[in-house]
Amino acid sequence: MEATNNYVPIRVSTLRGELKIPFNAYVRIANKHILYCRMGDSFAGDRLAKLKKKKLKKMFILDDQETQYRDYLSQSIDMAYDKNSGSSIESRADVIQGSQQASAEEVMENPEDQAAYKIAKDGTAKYVDFIMSEDAALKSVINIENTDQSLAHHGVTVATLALGMAQKLNLDKSHPLNLLTLGALLHDFELTHLDLDMSKPRSQFTEEELAAYKNHPKDGVKRVGTLNHFDQAVTDIIFNHEEFINGSGFPRGLKEKDLDLFSLITSTANAYDRLVAFECIPKTEALKRFMVESMGLHKLEHMQALKAVLKDNDIL
Repeated sequence: MEATNNYVPIRVSTLRGELKIPFNAYVRIANKHILYCRMGDSFAGDRLAKLKKKKLKKMFILDDQETQYRDYLSQSIDMAYDKNSGSSIESRADVIQGSQQASAEEVMENPEDQAAYKIAKDGTAKYVDFIMSEDAALKSVINIENTDQSLAHHGVTVATLALGMAQKLNLDKSHPLNLLTLGALLHDFELTHLDLDMSKPRSQFTEEELAAYKNHPKDGVKRVGTLNHFDQAVTDIIFNHEEFINGSGFPRGLKEKDLDLFSLITSTANAYDRLVAFECIPKTEALKRFMVESMGLHKLEHMQALKAVLKDNDIL
């Protein structure tokens, strides 16, 4: 029998290839914890790639090494946000994207955890500054492929595109862009609690699957509606990100006059990235399809802002 150790989960998205780990990292197989990476070693080479290819979201550490893990996280994130760290923008973006993804996952899985929500919210302030003030930051984040079709990764991409759009739309710091970011990170909150195959186009959903999908904004708000630590702007984005300006969206069929600016921006970014992340359409083709099929569903100004973000950052 396995020794009676106490293990706690850690998120694969927080691990880095080049940084030595001050803890032992385990994978769980058939209810047994198997040592995968030893303290003092790193995930360099293909170790991390193999985990992501298997769509493994969590590993495990011994609970008495949790402090070392937190220190590892802090060091990794601090280095990533440091312009003078000597690391490339691509390497820094990889760390920062992973941090945002992990924060989103933590809140979506544990919405009642006020501390997790605060960590995610505090993290968005740094993220806004990173994306909007550093050359190639947005491009570097968007170019990280969502290989495991993760909802949280999709959230980071949507949030990043939304920030780029906000910049094109000349939204200044008088707008709480951290809340736009947080709402976009968490917009698909309820889908993490549903057993839906997101790799299928919606046209292939069964009637039951489509009904569950169309209810996910409303059910997501129900799940967080009694939690006072959720900001209203974030809840609004969760509720409204599938609405269209002509009233043909869901769950309430609202029109443009009834929708807030952040929800409208998120809706546009979400519709585009859903084609890329879950229907696996190449970015250029996805934009062409989006621009044709979404005409009249999103504000033309917002569609043009999205197109400009993608083109100006050489993402297409």
